[in-house]
Amino acid sequence: MEFLHYDFMQRALVAAVLVGITAPAIGIYLVQRRQPLMGDGIGHVAMTGVGLGFLLHASPVWTATAVSALGAVLMELVRWYAKTRGDIALAMLFYGGMAGGVMLVNITPGGSTANLFSYLFGSLSTVSPSDVNAIMVLAAFAALVTLGLRRQLFAVSQDEEFARVTGLPVRALNLLTAVTAAVTVTVAMRVVGLILVSALMVVPVAAAQQLTRSFAATFAIAVAIGVTVAISGTVTSYYQDVPPGATIVLLTIAAFIALTAVAAPLARRRARAAASAQPPGDPAECSVPVTRKAADEVGV
Repeated sequence: MEFLHYDFMQRALVAAVLVGITAPAIGIYLVQRRQPLMGDGIGHVAMTGVGLGFLLHASPVWTATAVSALGAVLMELVRWYAKTRGDIALAMLFYGGMAGGVMLVNITPGGSTANLFSYLFGSLSTVSPSDVNAIMVLAAFAALVTLGLRRQLFAVSQDEEFARVTGLPVRALNLLTAVTAAVTVTVAMRVVGLILVSALMVVPVAAAQQLTRSFAATFAIAVAIGVTVAISGTVTSYYQDVPPGATIVLLTIAAFIALTAVAAPLARRRARAAASAQPPGDPAECSVPVTRKAADEVGV
């Protein structure tokens, strides 16, 4: 445990734990909405915020938060109003964000694209005390939203029309989900990096779904996987001198493969047991409509 004697590792581990919690916590809603790559798009936009931070000599974490939140809102507006050519608009937003970040860094006096590397792929030694403070504030916001509004967010992510009928403010909740995803991207960029953060949002959720079908269980297991791989990847990065972001993502994919290998035979065994337990000639039980499941989750 010698790594705990170093201040930079203590800060990196705190950041890793917060990333491990918040990324799957918002990622589960993105998976439900069938927008698993939204985090990747926000990461591209956040690069402009990082470059703006360098140019203004401000904290890149806060400038990236502001720019990525604005980008997330624009993404939602495109989704609502640009049905036919929305993909083109989103592509321009994503690649414009990346190009803007590179340009802003290059026009900064004394700046170079090398300064972006730690934000793109994560870095242990560059997590400063001010970064940790910012990450803690942003992670608290993300946790408050994803846990405090979990029933409402689940209902909207599962079936927008049903949620609207029940009286939920669908557009406001969609915007809040997008902004929370943007906040989570900036929380994770110092440890995982902007390029790889989407994997930590999506893959732990996909891994958890191999074992469970209920939302609550999937949420809990996905967060547990996220925290485990974030800490393991950070410690491995210290001892092996490898990039933390890449290490964390590879461990996450390994967890997904392992859980898939375990879950497949269990699922077949349960299916055989259910088939043998059903009396001959009885009709199979009807599946519950998606809207009913959403209603059960929100308690309406």
